Amino acid sequence: MAPPATISDVANYTLSQRRGGGAASAGKGGKGKHATPARNADKVGYQPIDMSLKELRDAIPAHLFERSAFKSFLWTFHDLILAAALAYGAMHIDSFSETLPLDVTARAAVRWMLWAAYWVAQGIVCTGIWVIAHECGHQSFSSSKALNNTVGYILHTALLVPYHAWRITHSKHHKATNHLTNDQVFVPHTRAELIASDPKLRERNASPDYDPGHDSLLQESPLFSLLGIVFMLTFGWPAYIINNTSGQKYPEYGWASHFFPSSPFFEPRNYGDIILSNIGVFGMLGLLGYAGSVFGVAAVVKFYVIPYLFVNMWLVIITFLQHTHPDLPHYSADTFTFLRGAIATVDRDYGILNYFFHNIADSHVVHHIWSTMPHYNAIKATEILREKLKGTPYYKMDKTPIAKAIWQSWTTCKFVEPVDQEGVYWFNN
Repeated sequence: MAPPATISDVANYTLSQRRGGGAASAGKGGKGKHATPARNADKVGYQPIDMSLKELRDAIPAHLFERSAFKSFLWTFHDLILAAALAYGAMHIDSFSETLPLDVTARAAVRWMLWAAYWVAQGIVCTGIWVIAHECGHQSFSSSKALNNTVGYILHTALLVPYHAWRITHSKHHKATNHLTNDQVFVPHTRAELIASDPKLRERNASPDYDPGHDSLLQESPLFSLLGIVFMLTFGWPAYIINNTSGQKYPEYGWASHFFPSSPFFEPRNYGDIILSNIGVFGMLGLLGYAGSVFGVAAVVKFYVIPYLFVNMWLVIITFLQHTHPDLPHYSADTFTFLRGAIATVDRDYGILNYFFHNIADSHVVHHIWSTMPHYNAIKATEILREKLKGTPYYKMDKTPIAKAIWQSWTTCKFVEPVDQEGVYWFNN
């Protein structure tokens, strides 16, 4: 199916068709129907991976798949001790700053610099705790499902994550990564959907003489892009959990949320798990409210809320950059396979933060292919996978500095469309 040429074409491709099979039928029709955008000229002739999962699996030593509760608990205690030490140090920031032989203004400046250092450091450490809970959801913490879910529930609840609800949708994301109609998060618009969702784009598309005026200049300005990035990093995670923002669209359902057992990404058998997750999150909110009444709202904000916002920021950065890159294909139902989707992620280098993030970002390709592999073995497996796929376009590591990478992905990956073959979609802007 070629990109819509007029507004009438757009009308024939609605958002509901995405789930009704519109994207799936796009897998039929062969090649040569699309003009190739200059920035995607290198995608012409791309052949999706046709290796078997077993062929890749056989290259990885069996011991790298072994899960150790002992090792996992060591990393858990490592993170919890770091978080406790940071909180203990923060308890003395105000009193310490008052002892400095400086004037009032200088002491205040030192005090706020120390608080800022605490917020950044605690956000990083707690992101590591978040990742361990995420491993529990994948059953890679240990060989015991009960232990995994108990630890994961406690850790994620402490970070206001509905553990089971997110575990369920995240599992679906792993099974259908980059599947246009079945993936669950960072689901891109097609060109047609983007036009259909924006009246100005529809009008511009319908008439070559349309003048977008100042709105277009604003939307394409660096300032507008920067504000969009800040909004995503601040509200992206809660917006996804509460409102399914950036998730798969369910126009026939209405408000889909991780807090509603009736949401379309859940099944009736998940009801108890969703309620249990809700009890945990709202119980944690109640505990924070009680702490505010005892220690003061300011204390809760400084010790918990601001680091929590940093955790949310890192979570969005990590996941956004793992799945949003000009060289990552997306697939229609006709061309998708598990391995094609799983391998179409990108490893990123966060420097020393790789250690605190338990290598979730620089071994993410391996994690998507074998999600039950524990994080402490993933780097070795990544080295083997990289060597196995050497000379192919399938393994991707991008060492672009993170801030620059966010900007590049945000400004260049606006929608997906086929290049020279139906069913394989590439980012464009």
